[in-house]
Amino acid sequence: MNRADRFVLIFKTKCAKENILLNAGALSYLTILSLVPLFAVTVSIFSAFPAFKTISTDIESFLFTNFVPAAGEQVQQAMQQFIVNASQMTAVGLFVLVATALMLMSAIDNTVNQIWHSDETKKFSKKLPIYWAILSLGPILIGSGIAATSYLFGMSDGVNILLKALPYLTSIIAFLLIYLLIPTRSVRFKDALSGAVAAAIIYEICKKGFALYISTFPAYQTIYGALAAVPIMFIWIYISWIVVLLGAVITYCLGECECEAKGEGECKEASRES
Repeated sequence: MNRADRFVLIFKTKCAKENILLNAGALSYLTILSLVPLFAVTVSIFSAFPAFKTISTDIESFLFTNFVPAAGEQVQQAMQQFIVNASQMTAVGLFVLVATALMLMSAIDNTVNQIWHSDETKKFSKKLPIYWAILSLGPILIGSGIAATSYLFGMSDGVNILLKALPYLTSIIAFLLIYLLIPTRSVRFKDALSGAVAAAIIYEICKKGFALYISTFPAYQTIYGALAAVPIMFIWIYISWIVVLLGAVITYCLGECECEAKGEGECKEASRES
């Protein structure tokens, strides 16, 4: 059996074993509950830095337009209203929202490490500072990156081409960081990059296909009317998590194939199917 056939066999076995659809559903549920606190933290951090105030709206529009197909504007308006409502909550309510966001990060960590069969687990108390750093520093890094990119684009004649490529690059970088940093087991950069590129391609295909479906068969608009953006967003979050987990499985399987090729004898999925 050649390496390509072996990869397909390991991939099929791994997908069936890891319950991709079930895990994606669980992560989607937590994501839906965590969206408001995540965006509330992001908006508050942007507001604290004068340099980001002028581009915060542009960043929001960019994210919703490029990563929430067919209903980005409606979802953005709904999220802004949710954030306004959240700002009027009591301290206990805000604590619950933030705790939900931290639970999402913990669930992502556990789900991805489950794919790598990682037995190295950290206590939540040790993970908490890392999660909080992601919540606080993540928006700053995103804002800085987009601001710098916008500045460079303003100096270039190829602005339209670069702007069209930005969503693809953003997806690849996001997937790459997930597959490199979250697993507690060592992951080769080449495998993580290959998995990230594959996930980004699948993500863009799904995005175009989902947008085409929504625009061609407007059943949600007919049934839900002005609230159609809500179920559309929920379904898209579920699809997005499926893509993330598929990319993680691809990354894992590439490592397994390399391990088997070197005869290291640690290829669990391959050995089960031998």
